[in-house]
Amino acid sequence: MASSLEQMRNTSPAFRSALLSSEQKRIAGVIAFISFFTVLNIVRIFLFGSAMSRWGILAATLMIFFELGLLRAVKQVLQSGEDLAESVWYLSTVLESFFPALGVTFWASTRLAPDYRPLATPWMLAFFPLILLSVLRLNPRISLVSGIASATAYLVAAYTTGWRPVPDPSGFSVTQTAVVYFSLVLLITGALASRVAAEIRTHVESALNEAESKHQLEQIEHELQIARSIQQSLLPKVRPQIAGFEVAGWSRTATDTGGDFYDWKKLPDGSWVMVLADVTGHGIGPAILASVCRAYSRANFNVRASLETILKSINQSFAEDLTPERFATFVAVLCQEGSDELELLSAGHGPIFVYSASNRSLNSLEAQALPLGLFPDLWAASPVKLRMNPGDIVLLITDGFFEWENEKGEQFGTDRLAAVVQRFGDREPEEIIAELYESVLKFVDGAPQQDDLTAVLIKRSALGVIAPRPEVALKASTVAA
Repeated sequence: MASSLEQMRNTSPAFRSALLSSEQKRIAGVIAFISFFTVLNIVRIFLFGSAMSRWGILAATLMIFFELGLLRAVKQVLQSGEDLAESVWYLSTVLESFFPALGVTFWASTRLAPDYRPLATPWMLAFFPLILLSVLRLNPRISLVSGIASATAYLVAAYTTGWRPVPDPSGFSVTQTAVVYFSLVLLITGALASRVAAEIRTHVESALNEAESKHQLEQIEHELQIARSIQQSLLPKVRPQIAGFEVAGWSRTATDTGGDFYDWKKLPDGSWVMVLADVTGHGIGPAILASVCRAYSRANFNVRASLETILKSINQSFAEDLTPERFATFVAVLCQEGSDELELLSAGHGPIFVYSASNRSLNSLEAQALPLGLFPDLWAASPVKLRMNPGDIVLLITDGFFEWENEKGEQFGTDRLAAVVQRFGDREPEEIIAELYESVLKFVDGAPQQDDLTAVLIKRSALGVIAPRPEVALKASTVAA
């Protein structure tokens, strides 16, 4: 128990501070009691003519100065961050225990019979407040030492004044049995104080642990908010200006941070690339990997190369950063301004939905290659080329949308997703994504979000027409659930 207390004192600044603060209160209590006790003795001596020794008043004054010095030392170590030596705690406990014993021995009233002096003097009562105040040291062993020292000092004082433990020829006297009885009461009081100190210490430790846990949780939440803001800052802020196409992206993480991201970038040859990726899992780990994947994507799309070559390069770099159980699905769509053709290559990401405005049908494409990170050197895939008519849509979306379950365990599914796209396909890309999200929310009816949600919607507009409101900031961004 004591080793646990000492370990916590050494490792927990909060507990050390609480311990020293409690010691300050204990010392203040000791000073207050001795002062009150001294005033009562002065009243008895000078007002009622008690035969108590006046040297007791001087001894009490010296004791108060000792406690003031101890209080100063405690304040200094509290400010300096150091600690009092353990011997100081025990030495002061023993000295305080011997203070009433000296009063019983030397400063009690001379009118009392020597064998009754340990029983009838008020000095004997001074043991109990000092034992009880030792509880504030939050150390059960010290409280027990206080009880043992008080009982021992009381017996020594009684013996000094004439008490003997052996019986007279006529048997045990009242004083003989009473002294032993009182010493046992002092010993039991110390044991009870030790138990109370242990109980209080347990509550103090629990409160400090709870406060520390709360502080750590707040720190983690603060760091997660920073990570979330960083992740948000990596998402595109405005729609790209691509003649003949309207593009919008949106993401909502299941926790503060997630493993999804989307991005778009204008390439050196004037074409545009839109990407969406989904790292396994969600939280801070996948969020870091998603940022790494985005960095590799941005770096590799700076070179003039085919989609197959670029994704192969991204895969090789990204695989080096992953543990075996981690991977990422990744899809890239390449388009040229003024062209009606898209080039698409998916590494494990699917299904990819293609909406035809002419017959209001929604078809799906599966992935053309394995996810990123599974095999660093294994890559064989050919991009898919799509010819887009005005109103046609390519929807890149993570499975968090259609796999979200309601309370009955039913998934939203691809059929409901298709119905939403068919119903709202003639609207702006942001509106279509918003309607899709609202439909999912209505379906799940309060069921918690279990996976990240991310979507990029590419819609074909009239040939040569630039998407309206190109400079308007995107309505959707990464938001923690």
